Amino acid sequence: MKLGVIADDFTGASDIALMLSEGGMTAAQYVGVPDVPALASVDAGIISLKSRTIPAAEAVAQSLRACDWLTDQGCKQIVFKICSTFDSTDEGNIGPVAEALADRLGETCVIVCPAFPENGRTVYQGHLFVADRLLSESGMRHHPLTPMGDPDIRRVLARQTSWAVGHVSLDHVADGPAAINLACPADGKSMVIVDAIRNDNLATIGRAIAARKLLVGGSGLALGLPKNFGHAPAAANWTGHSGKAVVLSGSCSVATRAQVASYKAIAPSRELTVDDIMAKALSVQEIAGWVLRQDASPLLYSSADPEVVGAAQQKYGREKSAAAIEQFFSDLAASLFSAGVSRMVVAGGETSGAVVSGLGANTLDIGPKIAPGVPALKVSGQPLALALKSGNFGGPNFFSEALSVLETSR
Repeated sequence: MKLGVIADDFTGASDIALMLSEGGMTAAQYVGVPDVPALASVDAGIISLKSRTIPAAEAVAQSLRACDWLTDQGCKQIVFKICSTFDSTDEGNIGPVAEALADRLGETCVIVCPAFPENGRTVYQGHLFVADRLLSESGMRHHPLTPMGDPDIRRVLARQTSWAVGHVSLDHVADGPAAINLACPADGKSMVIVDAIRNDNLATIGRAIAARKLLVGGSGLALGLPKNFGHAPAAANWTGHSGKAVVLSGSCSVATRAQVASYKAIAPSRELTVDDIMAKALSVQEIAGWVLRQDASPLLYSSADPEVVGAAQQKYGREKSAAAIEQFFSDLAASLFSAGVSRMVVAGGETSGAVVSGLGANTLDIGPKIAPGVPALKVSGQPLALALKSGNFGGPNFFSEALSVLETSR
């Protein structure tokens, strides 16, 4: 294994796995830290954690364990994969995990870039944009767990780390790899935010970081990495699954709510409200039975407007309500798979983590791109195809498009 990735959620893991696979690397996505060695054929190992919103100390411990396993497999470079919208709070977990990983690897300068231009995430003058809006003006300001109200990610990161936080402007990125590396001081420890608004900027960053032991960023940062290891772009081989399918949506993002509205117009749907889940008014068995009775692939969703989410958090508590929803989706996914459902499209990072955990999956095989940042996946050794979608990814018809790709042979 040449390259290791530690992803702080499951959708982010499949996102960067797609980028590396398209770049010609044989990529394997692991659910948690494996307890056996990797196959010799794997070039890039991506470990999926569910560490974005847990206490920082737990996130650090899990990430270090993942790092140790990856370096034991021979990895010379580690990527700490974070969300392209820099999802975090003032307590972390980006800064604390990056510090711990850097110390473990002996790295004193960490390049940080969450940009993903293909999905509208760009960094300019240290500020993160979502399409033509500052991060603080995007739907991320209403995120139920990690609301992002500050678009200056230099300030965000500085509140999370004791290390110095530097910056490389777009003009210096254009000057080439040497200019980027000059931002790393000879003495002390620093994390350096690097601007990027186009893929060629990410390619330049990729050349600059070839010798770095640790990188922090979104999946866009992986654009230039396969070439550093001698790989060239390659198409994925894929054979999907037919049979029963379901769409599970727990994301409350603007994009996902539009996708829910679009899919509801053409397919059976049921809303799983926080009130019903907390009151145990919903039965996993009853919902699973309803899914299996539908002729078309149905939608189950807990996505709601920010005001509804906020009211539920006030009533039940943020952590308690989120945990209850995730557990319901986890149990439901297990029940549906046992009943023969062979395709699942899942929206939301936390929901995806809950579903994959419920399925008891260990390794995910990477298939073709469904949408930017979203590959088709198969559970290794099982008759199950998945799409794990970050909340803000995909167009209005994503659910229908994903179901088609998961079924189609290519």
